[in-house]
Amino acid sequence: MIKVGIVGGTGYTGVELLRLLAQHPQVEIAVITSRGEAGLPVATMFPNLRGHVDLAFSAPDLKTLLTCDVVFFATPNGIAMQQVPALLAAGIKVIDLAADFRLKDADEWAHWYGMPHACPELLAEAVYGLPEVNRDAIRSARLVANPGCYPTAVQLGFLPLLKAGLIDTQHLVADVKSGVSGAGRKAEVHSLLCETSESFKAYGVAGHRHLPEIRQGLAKAHGASVGLTFVPHLTPMIRGIHATLYARATASSVDLQALFEQAYASEPFVDVMPAGSHPETRSVKGANTCRLSVFRPQGGDTIVVLSVIDNLVKGAAGQAVQNMNIMCGFDERAGLQQIGLLP
Repeated sequence: MIKVGIVGGTGYTGVELLRLLAQHPQVEIAVITSRGEAGLPVATMFPNLRGHVDLAFSAPDLKTLLTCDVVFFATPNGIAMQQVPALLAAGIKVIDLAADFRLKDADEWAHWYGMPHACPELLAEAVYGLPEVNRDAIRSARLVANPGCYPTAVQLGFLPLLKAGLIDTQHLVADVKSGVSGAGRKAEVHSLLCETSESFKAYGVAGHRHLPEIRQGLAKAHGASVGLTFVPHLTPMIRGIHATLYARATASSVDLQALFEQAYASEPFVDVMPAGSHPETRSVKGANTCRLSVFRPQGGDTIVVLSVIDNLVKGAAGQAVQNMNIMCGFDERAGLQQIGLLP
């Protein structure tokens, strides 16, 4: 058994971490912090956890966190980087669900997140926590940067094509839709029911914070820079991400279905669907699964990949638990075998 702490447990990713970790056979949840809700029983805020989590929220306290084996940060951007150095110095493993350690370039991070990085010396060490790419590095990591939701769906869709050298890497297009929970639990006008229901819109077309993260991952796989147009959209649903990815083929004789099936044959949380399938977001709701399908419409030179995940699970908390399992030598599937909810 390991002791786990969660910093910032009142948001949607925080409650998802609690839901998953409460069912984990190797985990004891030792502390859940919230500056604003200190003293409030967790089950009072999140009744779905009644009978499963008996702790109360506590004020952030380094001494308490130092009793843990692993600490998750489910905090806004810019918080983890203030506390991570002290935890690492004490020998504690850290998984950050925010963006503090995802980008390797401190100047680029400051550009996109609007603040200087507090510990740029750790950016090189931080392991990007996409297990399908970095599993070996995650095993020995002290600090894991959990990927963003959009980057997870987009990278898993493009990676087999990039690694096989089958596409024009300078004209990639990612057209991605997200449920409203991706905006977080904070009360803001743009995420109110009357603002999002029965409406559909693009946003961040000129530049979204996940763009450099996606480009960084795809460039690493390709071995050189890539050209990517990334357009996120907000859809009137609570959970889910659907990525429609476009790339121009540079080879015509490859069996794309076989390529994807072979690429992910040993991956426990990537499901390549039968040829001709159209994955739905509802099929992964509550599950740590990415479902993919690949097409070459009308036999032309455009390849289309469809990728769906639950933004709060494989796109956040579930992937964080998957990373913890790898870091701690547990079965990678431990605590993550929930089946998607239908309808």
